[in-house]
Amino acid sequence: MSPPSPAQAPVAYEFFAGGGLAGLGLSGFRIGFANDLDAMKAAAFRANHPETPFRLGDVWDITLGDLPGRPDLMWASSPCQDLSLAGARGGLKAERSGAFWGFWRLVEGLQAEDRGPSAVVLENVCGLLTSGGGADFSAVCEAMTRAGYRVGALEMDAALWLPQSRPRLFVVGLKCADHLASEGPAQPFHSPRLIRAHARLPQSVRDAWAWWRLAPPSQRNGDLASVLAPEAEWLGEAETERLLALLSPLHRQRLEAIRASGERRIGAGFRRVRREGDQRVQRLELRFDGLAGCLRTPSGGSSRQYVIKAAEGRVRIRRLTGREAARLMGLPDDYRLPDRDNAALKLTGDAVAVPVVRALSDQLLLPAVAVQTRALKPRATASRA
Repeated sequence: MSPPSPAQAPVAYEFFAGGGLAGLGLSGFRIGFANDLDAMKAAAFRANHPETPFRLGDVWDITLGDLPGRPDLMWASSPCQDLSLAGARGGLKAERSGAFWGFWRLVEGLQAEDRGPSAVVLENVCGLLTSGGGADFSAVCEAMTRAGYRVGALEMDAALWLPQSRPRLFVVGLKCADHLASEGPAQPFHSPRLIRAHARLPQSVRDAWAWWRLAPPSQRNGDLASVLAPEAEWLGEAETERLLALLSPLHRQRLEAIRASGERRIGAGFRRVRREGDQRVQRLELRFDGLAGCLRTPSGGSSRQYVIKAAEGRVRIRRLTGREAARLMGLPDDYRLPDRDNAALKLTGDAVAVPVVRALSDQLLLPAVAVQTRALKPRATASRA
């Protein structure tokens, strides 16, 4: 059967859309509406998706009248700062991550007008599982259950598809999708911490819970070296030595072993603050496993990813470029990034990896929406009669 034309494709609304990476991954869907609060991200979205209706502004300011028609899917990549294990953990009651409830009121409002979606997805950091002692994850799942969805979650690491370690949580609510659930949890997407979080949920949520079935890819698409630009500029000797001075004894020992071997190795470095005893110490942490660390939003000089090259006894360091970060997120090279590298890094560091969304779309969201669409056809026919 041939795929539907764009006009016939199921419709998705993309909230907290950033540069539109989730929409790029939603293969088979047409993005009928998108929203974000950040002007820089909005400019990138419009540059890459000029035909998609886009609303710049706070999700709390969007009304039901702003939303055209009936969406089949509503996607929310709501802010993670208050939920991240690296953040202050203010939870969903905090101002930024609390924006989820601004999104959810729109889901409930559309349902009240008989045009609610058959699929909803919340993408966030895995810290949502334990934020607020588990209360935040429970609140999200309870909201979806009360709205008539079977709810389940998957913890998915982009490293299965791309050369970037980027675990993220996807809370998925579906209707008419019992055939897409397994009898119990299964690796790699139902992690031990997700299983523990599920065990803490209220009985009413566990009764409506689904262990959504998803197959992992057969192999990863390349390693870190495959996304790097050969013409990028390396840092000078003084700056390189300054960064190497931030290595912990263990990381320095590993690097010295690689340097002494004389072999050529490409690795990734990430500068972060670690607590050592009663002090907070800035460290440069290295990895040579073919993966970049999880991309983050750069703030000043911190949170920047570095490329490390060890060859013939010499170590060189440079900053990861915005285009390389885009490749690590699964973006094609014709995607139009912001002109400033820091803006490009912010755009990608706040986003969701495209192939991860594509796997969800192909194996879970599209099949669920197709069943619900068939279920709605008699009602639509009767109403026209």
